[in-house]
Amino acid sequence: MCIRDRCSSSTSDAHREEPALQMFEDFPVGTRLPMGPYAVTRDEIVAFAQEYDPQPMHLDEGAAADSLLGGLSASGWHVCGMMMRMMCDAFIHSSSSQGSPGVDFVNWLAPVRPGDSLTGETEVLDARGSASRPHIGFLKLRTWLQNQAGERVIESEYSVMLHRREAA
Repeated sequence: MCIRDRCSSSTSDAHREEPALQMFEDFPVGTRLPMGPYAVTRDEIVAFAQEYDPQPMHLDEGAAADSLLGGLSASGWHVCGMMMRMMCDAFIHSSSSQGSPGVDFVNWLAPVRPGDSLTGETEVLDARGSASRPHIGFLKLRTWLQNQAGERVIESEYSVMLHRREAA
């Protein structure tokens, strides 16, 4: 079965051990995690907009050309979803992530257009253990994405919770 670039075979899976999940301690301050590429399509931009953000600049090239964005572009919320997918593929799926208590900020810096190829990076800014849950650690992360021209399109800071190897 294949989901994006993650493929498995029932024959080989029976004889292969799953790699250990990365824990809180595996992400020291300063760690940089590359992400992407992610190919953006017109169809996905319009489909997301039809369902969740049906504004003209996300649905119709003509209306979008007359908008502040100057052409068809992905909803900012769609770009957040793309970023989340890229984070999952890059490090969350292989970690002991327990979710996030919230996002400090999201800045949409430039339009994301059909045909863009997004890459990015997540950096660990801070790491601390939980005072109330000693088996959990908090990482403060900064993530940004850029298009194929090297123009940053989004940046965000947030915290994630991961299991610790041993309670503090």
